[in-house]
Amino acid sequence: MDLDFLERLSKALAVQFGEHCEVAVHDLMSGDMEHTVALIENGHVTQRKKGDGPSRVVLEALKAEDPRALEDSAGYLMRTHDGRILKCATVYIRDENGKPEGVFSINYDITEMLMAERAIASLLPQKEEKKTPARIPQSVNELLDDLIGQSVELVGKPVAMMNKEDKIKAIAFLNKAGAFLITRSGDKVSKYFGISKYTLYSYIDATNSIQN
Repeated sequence: MDLDFLERLSKALAVQFGEHCEVAVHDLMSGDMEHTVALIENGHVTQRKKGDGPSRVVLEALKAEDPRALEDSAGYLMRTHDGRILKCATVYIRDENGKPEGVFSINYDITEMLMAERAIASLLPQKEEKKTPARIPQSVNELLDDLIGQSVELVGKPVAMMNKEDKIKAIAFLNKAGAFLITRSGDKVSKYFGISKYTLYSYIDATNSIQN
């Protein structure tokens, strides 16, 4: 991964599109799960800096069974910790064999544009409410919290009402999303779902056997 070229490209894009445009590069090859941000311009957009942790996209890339099948994406929405809305694009940086070795991300803050849109929309017939964008985490702990919350939403009931099958479904989601790549995630997940670590690992083994 040519960091010199990526740094120059990042600076150019940040200058071209202004202070609302964040450009970030995640290193997938460093082996350090908690510090994947190798480069970042206009980090104030997401309140991140060089050396910060991964996003959901980075976890998915690290967890993917066939990384070469991962597809670039653009035009999707995310939200920051303080509620601002970003229009995002993700491009995988690949080696000569097509294996992703980095993630190039562009996150453009469109909050002010949406505010203007809402002001205009208030004068027009109401449209169907759009789905709330997912949040961009500022740390691996925050990312894990978001993934746990999404697993509970998937099951559709609070942990206190979940049976074994419900918890296996939630654990399967977390496993597929790459949550267990995060250091000490097993402790937090087992405590949250009220199960032992032994039970957690048995659930993970069960989901792996189903997926395989």
